[in-house]
This record gives sequence, structure tokens and C-alpha cells, in this order.
Amino acid sequence: MIFLTALPLFWIMISASRGGHWSAWMPSSISAFEGTCVSIPCRFDFPDELRPAVVHGVWYFNSPYPKNYPPVVFKSRTQVVHESFQGRSRLLGDLGLRNCTLLLSTLSPELGGKYYFRGDLGGYNQYTFSEHSVLDIINTPNIVVPPEVVAGKEVEVSLLHFVPTREANGHRLGCQAAFPNTTLQFEGYASLDIKYPPVIVEMNSSVEAIEGSHVSLLCGADSNPLPLLTWMRDGTVLREAVAESLYLELEEVTPAEDGVYACLAENSYGQDNRTVELSVMYAPWKPTVNGTMVAVEGEMVSILCSTQSNPDPILTIFKEKQILATVIYEPQLQLELPAVTPEDDGEYWCVAENQYGQRATAFNLSVEFAPVILLESHCAAARDTVQCLCVVKSNPEPSVAFELPLRNVTVNETEREFVYSERSGLLLTTILTLRGQAQAPPRIICTARNLYGAKSLELPFQGTHRLMWAKIGPVGAVVAFAILIAVVCYITQTRRKKNVTESPSFSGGDNPHVLYGSDFRISGAPEKYESERRVGSERRLLGLRGEPPELDLSYSHSDLGKRPTKDSYTLTEDLAEYAEIRVK
Repeated sequence: MIFLTALPLFWIMISASRGGHWSAWMPSSISAFEGTCVSIPCRFDFPDELRPAVVHGVWYFNSPYPKNYPPVVFKSRTQVVHESFQGRSRLLGDLGLRNCTLLLSTLSPELGGKYYFRGDLGGYNQYTFSEHSVLDIINTPNIVVPPEVVAGKEVEVSLLHFVPTREANGHRLGCQAAFPNTTLQFEGYASLDIKYPPVIVEMNSSVEAIEGSHVSLLCGADSNPLPLLTWMRDGTVLREAVAESLYLELEEVTPAEDGVYACLAENSYGQDNRTVELSVMYAPWKPTVNGTMVAVEGEMVSILCSTQSNPDPILTIFKEKQILATVIYEPQLQLELPAVTPEDDGEYWCVAENQYGQRATAFNLSVEFAPVILLESHCAAARDTVQCLCVVKSNPEPSVAFELPLRNVTVNETEREFVYSERSGLLLTTILTLRGQAQAPPRIICTARNLYGAKSLELPFQGTHRLMWAKIGPVGAVVAFAILIAVVCYITQTRRKKNVTESPSFSGGDNPHVLYGSDFRISGAPEKYESERRVGSERRLLGLRGEPPELDLSYSHSDLGKRPTKDSYTLTEDLAEYAEIRVK
């Protein structure tokens, strides 16, 4: 609380210039404490040609016209005054010197009002001046505050000089007036309306919200007068109002609303601004993959997988459940393969995950390379059938051809009568089926070719008994086993009879019995007949028209050896569609 101590007031009288006409000067208003005294300064003038011997004067209360019989406050001629002013008024000035200052003492509320002075020079030379003073009887000091008080700027309030602050706004300024050697003491107060620029005093700190949730941002400012509050983002006004505080409501926030929000507070005395960062937490977006998806064997491949999430995700690239690369809390991951091989061909996955979810993207890397003929490629023969299996790993798909060099014949995959092909991934399986091969199995070469190169392999023959057992099946195996037992028994009995009946006159002939013959020819058949038989067989292999001579060919082929174990590939008639080439 600030108090002002009343000091004695000294009024400086400015001598009125003699203007040669009736005029007066006095303060228009004056205040005084109840129970104290007050002087009303006054000067007057009259025309120069009037030279009165004596100058008299009268003070009236609340009316300037004598005919209205206003209360007389003071009268120099008779000293007769109204009862309210008896003993309480006297003239301090010298009327002869044109000084009409009036002193009032022991003030009470009823003495408050208008005071008029009338000059009396004798006879008709009397004049009531229109100028007057209004006396205000008060019990508290009247603190006069300037119309505008601005924080930080010096101000004068009832003789008090000080620099107001924003913290003093709305506080009361007190004034105390005391009179020495008396018990009179008066106190008064006035509220300070201090103007100052805005200061933002209330605002969210950084805010984290999950995608889809509700967010409320608050901005509050202290200023006088009230500020204009504005919420902005990237220069765009989102909301504004003249208020002490302002909320910005965001319903179901999305990642697009992630960013920095600014609050601006301003009035005619200045402005202030602050920012708050809103972080929207969300699961990773579906990863995008940029890079080489087709490469030639030996080339370097670089694949970039990227996504967006908050917080940043864990990124992983894997193939067939094997992790190839991973990175933690990064928005992108790069996979580099210095020199790709066929084994790198296939499907890959890029997986992004954080505590809010997981997303994945599949992509395929195609590695192109020259054909490779796998070791399981082979031929198998049984009776009059030969089947050849050529397994090729290649990308792009190769063309496959079978060559019979001894017969100067080449069969490719377009000849569907003899060749069946099936592709699975990078593997191309091609089967060649030949019928009517009564002679020894021919040499067969498999050749695979694409734009990156060619590869040839002479297909090895696996024993003819393998295909035979595959063809005859379990029932045939039982029959063959029974025949084997019968043959053994027959040989045993024959040897016993021989030991009993053998005589010196018995001897073996030049031509023993034949159990197996793979090159049997009819006796007496001409060479020309044999040649025609071979030509007809080759024509059937190539699918040519023509009827070869009818052959009367009989042979027997029995393989009583041990049944082999199962191969990785078992060639049977139901593996492929084929055309038969049979020699009868």
C-alpha cells in the first residue's frame, strides 16, 4: 500500500492585468476535508474610470442574484452572514487591492456548493461576477489517476511519482493526509488500471497422442486489456478469440496433424508467442521397396526398404525365415548383395514394426544366369524303352534339346510326341521317352541354352533293371522271385540226373543252349532285310511316316539280379505324356 502525506498547499496568485472592465478569477472547483478550513483564492477588476473611495464586497452561496436572497457567506459592509457561516467565514484578501480571497473554517458537508463574489463600489456600481468556485467537502483524499498508466513508464499520481509494473495492476493506491498538531487524518484509495502487453503464462508442454485419439491444446495469456489469442500451424490460422485463454480441440488426430503449433497473444501494447510440439504416435505404414528386382548373376544388387511411423520402427529384411539385414529406430533399411547368385533368387520380405503395430511388404528378386544341368539328370532303359531325365536350373527358362550323336538325330522340347517338360521355380524338368530300343541303349546328350550361355551333358545310364522293377511292380517281383526258385530247383535236379546217367558216349554239341540273346537274327535272312529294319526304327523315332518291313524278332531278357535302392527320380510311364516308338 502506498500512502501520500498531505503537504501545505501554496497558491500562487497571478496579478490580474487591469483590463478596464468587470472581471474576476477564482478556481472553478476546490476540495477540502470535513472539519478543516479552506481558502478560495479570488481576484477581481472593474473599469478604470470608476474611482471609488471604498471598495466593498459580498460572497453568496449557490446563487449570484441578490433578489433570490441567497445565503450570505461574507459581507464587508455589515458583517451580517447566514447562520450556517457565522464564525466560519472571513475575508483574507484586501478589497482595496482587488483581492477577494475567502477563508472558510470548520467545514461541514452542508457548506459544499457554489460560491459567488459581488463587487460593491457604491451606488449603482455593483456587479456580481459569473465566475464561481464549487466547493467539495470530502472525507477521503481524492486521488487523481492519469487516464492511462502503462507498465514500465513513469507516472504522477497526486504528487507521487513512480514506475508501475504489471504485477501492480488492480492493486489499490493509498493516500493519507494528516494535519500537524491536530488529530485530523484522512485516507483514500484508488485502484490502478495498469496497461501492459500480453505474456503467455499457460500452455501445454510437448504432447504425445496415439493416432485416432482426442487432443486439447491450451493457451492462456496475462495482459491488460485482454489479448487476441490465435492458434496457428504453418502460418494457417486454426482458431482465434479475445480471451484470457483459448483451447484448440483436435478430434481423432492423424499423422498429418503431427507438428509444431503456435499460440500468438497480442493487444495494443505488444505481443507474445509460444509453440508446442504435437507428436502423433502411429504404427508403421506399409513399407515401400525401391531397387533392382532383376539382376544377372555376379552383379551387385542394392535394395532400399523404407516406411514411416512414430516412433521410428525396427526394420528387417529376411528370406525364407532367415534375417538378412535389420536396423533399429530408423525409417529405412538398405540391403546390399555384392555379387548375386542363383541362390539369392526368390521372395523377400521387408517388415516394419513398433509398439503400435506391424506392416510387411513382399518383393521378388529375380537372378538371371546361364543354365546348369543338375547331376540327377540320367537315362534308364528297360526292355525296349529308354527314358531320359534332364533337370536344368536356369533363369530365364532355357530351351532344352536331346541329341543322339550316333544316329545324327536331335529332338527338342517342341516335339511333344517325344518330350515332356515341366517347370517348377528355377528348375525345368524335361523327359525324353524312346520306344522300340531293342539294341544297346544309345548315347544321349542333353543341351540347355538361354541368352546367358549353354550347357551340355551326356546323360549317364542307370542299370536297365531299375526301370524294369519300377514297371513290373510288386506283383511282377513276386512272379520273378517264383521263377527264380523254379530255375534253381530245375538246375539242381538236372545236375543230380546228370551224375546218375552220365556215360562216356555223351558229349556236348558245338552250339550250347542259349538262355539270353540280345542280337538274335532269323537264319537265312538277307542283309538287306536287316538294313530296312534299322531305317524303319529311326523313321519312327523322328515321327516320320512310312511302314517298315514286318520283322519276326523274338528275344528273351531276364535280369535276376538284386533289386536296386530307390533313385531320386523313378521314371515310369505315368511321369509324362509321350509317343511310343515300338519295333515289332
